[in-house]
Amino acid sequence: MSIAKQIKELRELTSAGMLDCKKAIVEADGDLKKAQEILREKGLASAAKKAGRIATEGIVVSYIHGSRIGAIVEINSETDFVSKNDGFKAFAKDIAMQVAAANPKYVSRKDVPEEVVTAEKEFLKNQALGEGKPAHIVDKMIEGRINKYFGQICLLEQAFIKDGDMTVNDLLQSTIARIGENLSIRRFSRFEVGEGLEKKVENFAEEVANQL
Repeated sequence: MSIAKQIKELRELTSAGMLDCKKAIVEADGDLKKAQEILREKGLASAAKKAGRIATEGIVVSYIHGSRIGAIVEINSETDFVSKNDGFKAFAKDIAMQVAAANPKYVSRKDVPEEVVTAEKEFLKNQALGEGKPAHIVDKMIEGRINKYFGQICLLEQAFIKDGDMTVNDLLQSTIARIGENLSIRRFSRFEVGEGLEKKVENFAEEVANQL
């Protein structure tokens, strides 16, 4: 296979830039699998640098579970080329599934209104004092518990439903490294049949998670 065809194939597999693909193929002596690994390692090292780049392309993806619960997410990429990549689409689908199953309220902790954080801290403080905890350690307890709270309501800080050893942000960063472009989860909406209406309590989110 000519190097031009190898570059084309590697670019289709990874969505990395043409020059990066060429360098990786040369470094891997034409071994495409090794070239992918080289790009992945280099991508992980530079993922943080990519975070500042503007991502205005992308896709909107939906996930529907048993016609009872659904989610719509917008995932942004830097280029339209990447938005058509199968790996990018799979990532977006995983995020939609995460939203349906784990029911986050915000994308990240910076999106949580200050009044919500203040109210939660006050609740946690009263809870700790009510447990008889010494006042001098309550603040440290609140810090730990508020981080746990963010881990429940913020999408990026939730445990990934397909791999509890990583967070959604870990998944995002590894995908950025693999694809070679900045990606961002911009927004989402979640719908549940009968939500807000008085009805028999059913945990659809738990049902979604259990079927994965």
